[in-house]
Amino acid sequence: MNIANIKQPFIQTFPGDFSNNPVQRNTPKVLFSTIRPVGFEHPALIAFNESLSEEIGLGKYEAKDLDFLVGNNLPENIRSYATAYAGHQFGNWAGQLGDGRAILAGEIINESGQKTEIQWKGAGATPYSRHADGRAVLRSSVREYLMSEAMYHLGIPTTRALSLCLTGESVVRDMMYNGNPQEEKGAVIIRTAESFLRFGHFELMSAQKEYKTLQDLADFTINNYFPEIQSEGDQKYKDFFESVCRNTANLMVEWYRVGFVHGVMNTDNMSILGLTIDYGPYSMMDEYDLNFTPNTTDLPGRRYAFGKQGQISQWNLWQLANALYPLIKDEKFLEEKLNTYGNYFWESHDNMLCKKFGFNELLDGDEEFFTNWQGLMQELQLDYTLFFKQLENISIDSDLKSILENISYIPLQEENIKKLEHFVQRYYERFSQNTISKQDALELMKKNNPTFILRNYLLFECIEEIETGKTEMLNKLTTALQNPYLEIYPEFSKKRPSNYDDISGCSMLSCSS
Repeated sequence: MNIANIKQPFIQTFPGDFSNNPVQRNTPKVLFSTIRPVGFEHPALIAFNESLSEEIGLGKYEAKDLDFLVGNNLPENIRSYATAYAGHQFGNWAGQLGDGRAILAGEIINESGQKTEIQWKGAGATPYSRHADGRAVLRSSVREYLMSEAMYHLGIPTTRALSLCLTGESVVRDMMYNGNPQEEKGAVIIRTAESFLRFGHFELMSAQKEYKTLQDLADFTINNYFPEIQSEGDQKYKDFFESVCRNTANLMVEWYRVGFVHGVMNTDNMSILGLTIDYGPYSMMDEYDLNFTPNTTDLPGRRYAFGKQGQISQWNLWQLANALYPLIKDEKFLEEKLNTYGNYFWESHDNMLCKKFGFNELLDGDEEFFTNWQGLMQELQLDYTLFFKQLENISIDSDLKSILENISYIPLQEENIKKLEHFVQRYYERFSQNTISKQDALELMKKNNPTFILRNYLLFECIEEIETGKTEMLNKLTTALQNPYLEIYPEFSKKRPSNYDDISGCSMLSCSS
């Protein structure tokens, strides 16, 4: 790999140097601190994303690159650093947070001018680790490595994963926070993004009343990541906030399209660019449930449940608006944009559902149709992904009993077959109002309904296999997730087996996951 071209885009500004002393502390007036990865004596490569490496300008992997992938023996041109940010966690102000187990190597620019930040996760403590060790375990690293790539190939804005390595160390974690800590294998991933800037970076500077630094950060972000913004003065920051709102709403709609539940939508986990970031206790939707949360820490309130993600994104944008107010200085503008956010979100959401159903446009009455469909999905506990794949070929004459057996998570009942039959009749009445051909409608459905999703039980099985030193399932899942709209492995296109219903790390996860 060509790591000599890695640069530090803003490392000359507002640094704190804690390279040799990562003890947790407050770092007022500081956006980042230089810090070196801890280093590992016996690392081993599990997976490397060759196509991503070529795309971003790092080139092919060589054996000597293993040291860089775990943060060992860094070249002199790299001054690695961790960033400080703040945030609201589960609705409460948490004060200063920061990259607790993430360390940035810097930025690389490929031949076409594309900029990509490169970051280790699990490579040791930083000043923002909050008394933790900055390490990561294998299970959480596998989950992030695979899921970020799965989201990318689904067409959803996201961070991406370059590599997955064992560190050779053991890490102690209490997986479910129930007083049962255990030793687990340690791991490091390298993840990439155009930028890892979060809502929380702006919240920190605003809370500290560091308004000059806040403005410098906003200017840096706009100049580097929002080239479409050409306005000046206060209007520039208004345009910036409006773009962030739009990108965030679009991301939420994409999550709903594929049935992704983030699990911990704190403001410090919200990308300023509208990327999916920080893959912890996430889940792809199995049985459809608006109240589903995969995060044990989110119980019993279910703040971050599947059906609340649009609402929470708006709440998080209110917090960003408060942080940017010293630059925008227009309360009415912010209120108007936030109050109309829901209109934009729901219009985009319903248009997305139209495509999933094969409707070429949104019609009067579709809102009621979608509401009735949601009720059916929840009542019959239908698998979200499998339902839409069945819908591509369903008809009044289809064997609905067989279909229900394959996509429902509750015992088969005659009355439920009748309910599905009634819905199919209503669906075809609505489908007949299309102004495109049936073939074009089918193509629309296939483009918007994935065949393969990375279910938690598949990840669970993959992690267990990697623990034994095998990578066959890892390789199969990698192939499948790179082709999510095709059926590469039919065995992956089935509902979650019942024996995984109550398995920790499968049906429910913690923030440690």
